[in-house]
Amino acid sequence: MGLIFTSIQFIADSAVDVVPIAVFLFVFQRLVIGEWMPNLRRIVVGFLFVVIGLGLFLVGLEQTLFPLGRLMAQQLTNPDFLHGAVGRGASALVWQDYYWVYLFALAIGFSTALAEPALIAISMKANIVSGGAIGAWGLRVAVAIGAGVGVSLGCLRIITGLPLHYCIAAGYLVVIVQTAMAPKLIVPLAYDSGGVTTSTVTVPLVTALGLGLAEAVPGRSPLLDGFGLVAFAALFPIISVLAYGQLAVSREGDSPSDPDERNRAQEENHAL
Repeated sequence: MGLIFTSIQFIADSAVDVVPIAVFLFVFQRLVIGEWMPNLRRIVVGFLFVVIGLGLFLVGLEQTLFPLGRLMAQQLTNPDFLHGAVGRGASALVWQDYYWVYLFALAIGFSTALAEPALIAISMKANIVSGGAIGAWGLRVAVAIGAGVGVSLGCLRIITGLPLHYCIAAGYLVVIVQTAMAPKLIVPLAYDSGGVTTSTVTVPLVTALGLGLAEAVPGRSPLLDGFGLVAFAALFPIISVLAYGQLAVSREGDSPSDPDERNRAQEENHAL
């Protein structure tokens, strides 16, 4: 019964957030465009689905994803588990002993990014607009690899206590160098990839993982160290997608000198 009331409360809060957007769109359509909204019934039903879906999604975050991320962080950093994994008795733990955390973060970052609805949408559009030059699955996998590596390195930063701004600055220096070397076709898409990765599926679980990890690791503050993991998840997909473009260009550069063979090789690259 409590879950039902909670769900109703979240749906009501979602309606409060969505209704002003709907009112603005309808008023703009009528007063500025000068016409009534076409397909009014379908649009109203769509807004109802958005409100209900958003409310239930928020319930799911509170009931499952946030507790799950925190629970996994606590279990993977439990001293008894770590001492048993490394076989070191009661000696002090070092950052290398948390390798299960890094592997778990890598898997979580990869899988959540691959399932991100925004990434699926933009990869499909990129494939259509580019005429097949950018493969939808190739782009999704490249982004997911970057997100997984980013979340894993973000966990390493939390455990070691490295300053966040130094890590992010170093990452964007790599992005600047890659931008000068990557093909122009992939650069705007790579910069968008970081934003679409950190969306509805990735952010809640990654945030919960970061907060749980900061609470479980001795000497770390959830407020100072727990946040910032999403920044890694947004940064490293840019690096991986730029690298994906550079790899495609290098493969074209290694194509055969015969025109027919070179055309066939280019078609294979476009199929990636």
